Amino acid sequence: MQTKAGNPGAFADFDLTRVDTPAFVVDAAKLRANCQVLADIRDAASTPDNSIKVFAALKAFSMWSTAHIIGEYLDGVSTSGLWEARLASEFYDGEIATYSAAFKPDELDEICRLSDHVIFNSPAQMQRAALILDNAAVTGGDVSVGLRLNPMIATGEEAKYDPSAPGSRLGFPIDQLAEEHMEGVEGIHFHNLCEQSFEPLRRTWDRVFDVIEPWFGQLKWINMGGGHHITRADYEREELVEFLKDAAEDTGTEIILEPGEAVALDAGILVGTLLDTGFNEVPIGITDISATCHMPDVLEAPYRPAMLGERDDDSIPIRLGGPSCLAGDVIGDYRLPVAAEPGARFAFLDQAHYSMVKTNTFNGVQLPSIWLWDSETDALECVRRFDYEDFRTRLS
Repeated sequence: MQTKAGNPGAFADFDLTRVDTPAFVVDAAKLRANCQVLADIRDAASTPDNSIKVFAALKAFSMWSTAHIIGEYLDGVSTSGLWEARLASEFYDGEIATYSAAFKPDELDEICRLSDHVIFNSPAQMQRAALILDNAAVTGGDVSVGLRLNPMIATGEEAKYDPSAPGSRLGFPIDQLAEEHMEGVEGIHFHNLCEQSFEPLRRTWDRVFDVIEPWFGQLKWINMGGGHHITRADYEREELVEFLKDAAEDTGTEIILEPGEAVALDAGILVGTLLDTGFNEVPIGITDISATCHMPDVLEAPYRPAMLGERDDDSIPIRLGGPSCLAGDVIGDYRLPVAAEPGARFAFLDQAHYSMVKTNTFNGVQLPSIWLWDSETDALECVRRFDYEDFRTRLS
């Protein structure tokens, strides 16, 4: 996959020696700017008769020390299960919408207490949870039940990231939806995009609209999921505003977007140090950043993360890889902006989302520290460091 972000922004002037390594550095000012764009879209599309809401998807970016920033602009968060719902209720403002491919029965009662929307992956799951949902209503829980649909329109570049890929387990196949499946359903959810612009959303909605139209009088909300790269400079924002207005008017429902990447797009970097160099047919560099431990999407997608200040010349690149024993722990070939020698600092761009939430301690590799920087004030704070105790307590 080709990364669709990688704008250095204010990080172009950030002194990498101000932090230890490896380290995530998140720019609060860029985070505010992204959230302002999302809020502006919502406000422009909302009318006295139509409600548009934007939730932040915690699965992509759940750095709760920035929850106050997100809460200042957005309407709530979307979560993927009990632990994220707990995190949301503890730190985030606004509504909580929880979806999981499958809920554990012994967790669902608490999820219903914490969430405003609970979204099921299939009508069968929803039916099995009927007693729990009834109990939530009796005990004063104001939870609204939704059903996730699979639009069955593949839009993704990579099948493993495409919810509508053939054989997908995510969402109830839209061609199987029947009247009996909609009993008790107040909302429809679909999530069909990944790092995409406006046109795939329009195509997906054309398919979903025709199927769910008979239930517009019953539905209270429609959640159009995430994957919308709204904060990317080339996103068609004016078209999105008109689309949201029309969708709300045509359906008579509240329309919800739940972007993940768009909240933190280009808002963070991952800073590393070159530990050793060598040569084996190509120049090789060992770094304290590991693809498998710190940026697993580099291997899973795969994709090549953009480097801050990478040179664009004819020099021979150096192949950067992590310190783990995995032979494939290779990030990519780069022309460093500084001399490729031990002790050199470098940084990868656009690492706030889907990196921090996926880190692991395979091989006992150290987790990156987490820093919050404000490029407008230059204030810099280390909000979390991880040590051996964090590694030990994950094991037994």
